[in-house]
Amino acid sequence: MKTWKLWENEKINEEESRLLRRHADEIPIPLDEEGKRDIEILVDTFTGRDDAAGLAAPQIGISKRVVVFKNGNFSDKTPVKKGGGNYDVLVNPRITQIRGDKEKMQEACLSCPDISADVVRATSIKVKAYDEKGNKINKRYTGFLARVVQHELDHLDGKLIVDRGTTIYFPKEKSQFFDKIFKGE
Repeated sequence: MKTWKLWENEKINEEESRLLRRHADEIPIPLDEEGKRDIEILVDTFTGRDDAAGLAAPQIGISKRVVVFKNGNFSDKTPVKKGGGNYDVLVNPRITQIRGDKEKMQEACLSCPDISADVVRATSIKVKAYDEKGNKINKRYTGFLARVVQHELDHLDGKLIVDRGTTIYFPKEKSQFFDKIFKGE
């Protein structure tokens, strides 16, 4: 399935940008057939990739509050296996607690191709959500995993690394396009 992007080939994607910038809708609990289908599409899309730590439904054109992400082995570029227990699904997630220090780290995003950004995030969070079967869960995420979860949850509120980034990096050969976007030149 196609990943939606703010821009591609040095052109802004207006329709895709509108959806990516939108506050996503909650999935009804108990899960209805549409909700189950949306979750399955997201998980199938994610488990077929080897280039992402996580994926949010808006990134594939589904404006619903559901994310999927690896729960470890981030350096392993092999696609995660469906049902293998090596990823988490969060439906209608909310961060209920933020702890620990704030940490700045460079992040990239499938929806913002060709760039990376320094983003400050909490090192420990607690999340309330539902799993892919509609069961309530309450989970703590720490370290790099906390960063991944916060990044994916940002997508559900229409936020991207370009909104959170303190410094944005891009290839010199594309500077004319990105200077126009980020500096208004």
